[in-house]
Amino acid sequence: MPNSSSISEFLLLALADTRQLQLLHFWLLLGIYLAALLGNGLISTAVACDHRLHTPMYFFLLNLALLDLGCISTTLPKAMANALWHTRAISYAGCAAQVFFFLFLFGAEYSLLIVMSYDRYVAICKPLHYRTLLGSRACATMAAAAWGTGLLYSLLHTATIFSLPLCQGNAVDQFFCEIPQILKLSCSDAYLREIWVLGVSACLASGCFAFILFSYVQIFRAVLRMPSEQGRHKAFSTCLPHLAVVSLFLNTAIFANLRPLSLSFQALDLAMAVLYSVVPPTLNPLIYSMRNQELKDAVRKVISWTYFSKDKLLICLYK
Repeated sequence: MPNSSSISEFLLLALADTRQLQLLHFWLLLGIYLAALLGNGLISTAVACDHRLHTPMYFFLLNLALLDLGCISTTLPKAMANALWHTRAISYAGCAAQVFFFLFLFGAEYSLLIVMSYDRYVAICKPLHYRTLLGSRACATMAAAAWGTGLLYSLLHTATIFSLPLCQGNAVDQFFCEIPQILKLSCSDAYLREIWVLGVSACLASGCFAFILFSYVQIFRAVLRMPSEQGRHKAFSTCLPHLAVVSLFLNTAIFANLRPLSLSFQALDLAMAVLYSVVPPTLNPLIYSMRNQELKDAVRKVISWTYFSKDKLLICLYK
């Protein structure tokens, strides 16, 4: 049995057995990846370029788009490369880096979602104090705290995971290096330490989710008392997408990492991993822009400006 000191690489899950299916998976993953890059890139550009969107809510949304870009770029490119080149290998250092960056971005994103719920709570329930409580310095501090929390969370888990002795082979039954799959390779009771850390993290995450739900109860109570139907529509359009994203993000991640071994089988593991690592970064731009007219108008401006600049460049070249 190999131990962790003798493992130089891990073998990721092969998504298909035949070459045709591998290429099909490559094109499918490439389409998803490009959609995520396009959606989050458009939101980032729209928020950065449109001065009307230079508000706390859109500042946090810009940070969320950047985190989504990083998160999906940590997992999908390696899976696409393996499918294209008919390989499963990822180096030990590459696996450790993938775990570190994914947990860093994942932890920062969840922390940012908590900050965003606080932003909506203050904007709707305490509008007179909004500029005081969420000034530019306060927003920058909260965003930095979210990124810092993700970094600490990642350092803790990565150091714990890769200090465990691994003697159950080097096959990771997932398309990226995922903590539960690496824990299965451990051959000592030391893995219980990481299970304990995961359990504490899940409890803290659940407590934060309870805070988010409490905030939204207060928000919806305030919204329903609004006399203006337009005001209620605008409030719901900025709050409901956020609540949907938080629910999908947290519930699938907790289930994927803390489900009992009796409920662990390959198809379910793969589905859960896709739901919390691929679906949110891809759908977040659509969810946040679907009911937000200001953001849709800004994105349209970015697209039209891009096409206008391209046409102008072509005209200049032909001249």
